Amino acid sequence: MVVDIPELFSREEVRQMRALLESAAWTDGRTTAGHRAARVKDNEQLAASDPLAQKLGQQVLERLGQTALFIAAALPARVLPPRFSRYAGAGQYGDHVDNAIFPMPGTGEHLRSDISATLFLSDPDEYDGGELVIADTFGTHSAKPAAGHLIVYPGSSLHRVALVTRGVRYAAFFWTQSFVPSPERRRLLFDLDGAIQSLAGDHPEHGSVDTFTQVYHNLLRQWSQT
Repeated sequence: MVVDIPELFSREEVRQMRALLESAAWTDGRTTAGHRAARVKDNEQLAASDPLAQKLGQQVLERLGQTALFIAAALPARVLPPRFSRYAGAGQYGDHVDNAIFPMPGTGEHLRSDISATLFLSDPDEYDGGELVIADTFGTHSAKPAAGHLIVYPGSSLHRVALVTRGVRYAAFFWTQSFVPSPERRRLLFDLDGAIQSLAGDHPEHGSVDTFTQVYHNLLRQWSQT
């Protein structure tokens, strides 16, 4: 499923991030791509060791941990520290699928990329093109939301960043390993959680709230991997 998480960061927070990114030391993004992906990748990235990337990445991780919609959609077990990209001057990233496994920096452990995510740090009117285009079992989705919005989508999907023909597109991106590897089961749990929240909001004393909550947690207990 594709989930839009609006205003993960406020406009003022994005403005502060952008001020730092606009003077950052960008490098060729192809150095972090796999063999096939490097053939269709034309962008710039901050090195993972760059202190700015680490500082902003930690800011993103902390905010994710406070964001109920992200937690409900991803059921995160591990999140890879975010990376930062810049697309300008005909930058693009053609159709590709993300690596299935990533090393967790400094831990000797690895992360399975169940879920991909892109945090937009440029507003749509700042650049032409640059849409995130995702193809999954539910069809093709094109996303170009306001700065500060996060798009969460299946790590298994074929996706691309369309050609940027004007302006600059800044973004952060990262991967999450979920406690529930199955995307179909995560979708069921996400829908059930949403229904519970809606019922609890409209009828907080209704006995079914406890029953459905029990079902949710028992399914999560049965389907999760720790």
